[in-house]
Amino acid sequence: MKNTIRIGIVGAGANTRALHIPGFQKIDGVEVVSVANRSIESGQAVASEFSIPNVYDNPYDLINADDTDAICIGTWPYTHKPFVLAALDANKHVLTEARLAMNASDAREMLYASRLKPNLVTQVVPGPLSYPADQTIIDLVTKDFFGDILSVELTISAFGAHEGQSGTFINPDLPFMWRHDRDLNGLNTMLMGVWYEAIERWLGPASSVTAVTRTNVKMRNDPNSGKKRAVAPPDLVEILAEMYSGPVLHMRISEVTGLGPSAAWIFGSKGTLHYDIQHQRVETATKNDTELTVLDIPKNKQAFWRVEAEFVGAIRGEEKVHRHTFEDGVHYMEFTEAVYRSSQSGKTVYLPL
Repeated sequence: MKNTIRIGIVGAGANTRALHIPGFQKIDGVEVVSVANRSIESGQAVASEFSIPNVYDNPYDLINADDTDAICIGTWPYTHKPFVLAALDANKHVLTEARLAMNASDAREMLYASRLKPNLVTQVVPGPLSYPADQTIIDLVTKDFFGDILSVELTISAFGAHEGQSGTFINPDLPFMWRHDRDLNGLNTMLMGVWYEAIERWLGPASSVTAVTRTNVKMRNDPNSGKKRAVAPPDLVEILAEMYSGPVLHMRISEVTGLGPSAAWIFGSKGTLHYDIQHQRVETATKNDTELTVLDIPKNKQAFWRVEAEFVGAIRGEEKVHRHTFEDGVHYMEFTEAVYRSSQSGKTVYLPL
């Protein structure tokens, strides 16, 4: 096909294999032509599974090769900045996995580099966990259902938030993984960035952050080495934030609150909303009601996964990147870093950084 878009894959983890590669391969005029994974053997296995013709041992060789137009980065956060900068330097469009960067400074450097190449499309994979309710909540805010929004409560029991069940009790027997390693994951913490994305979509950005964190399981067994390793990121975060749009936001992100809910509440002077994340149910009430009523959300109001199609559409000039831009990624990385700084200093941190 004329004007075929050729995609190279750097890092073929679970999300890349489950979503990105199949998503690209379903689009007419798009070819996944190359892959580089953590080892040549694992890259060859992915290539065989998805009929990808070229396997590279070195990701930078893949990025700089003349057989690609765009790069999909599915690696851990510590490599996002160098791979994105290399892709832009090679004049390639780039889609990078969520947790844009290790910290706010790296995220801003990636954003500034993208602005120097306005002809290239840059996109960060969005968090889809609030897709069923996003547009409904945005519409209610826009139509002044709430009146003055006074308070927002978001409680995420991290495992339950994406496995359709309530939060788990503390479990010291779970293995050490890359998300527990600051050298690989930076300041990113559980699903905090994903859910701040959602809050910002609904209500705009935070203006200040005060946070307390706890790492309740301080050591976990590393299955690769067989040794205990220290866990750096917290497994419980309590955040009190002020929003530029007016309300006070309380967020609890947790991996230790047994049977805890995953839910959002928005309290306004005229209306209240409850979003039961576990069951993807939105309920509302006005000041004259005595109980909440379930809203019927039509399918055309619910977002769905189309990251790969949006990326390709933006390359073709058919649409703009909506979910998510590098600017969005900078916002949640600044919030993430503000939570870290506040928890370390015991002080309020003001945004933007």
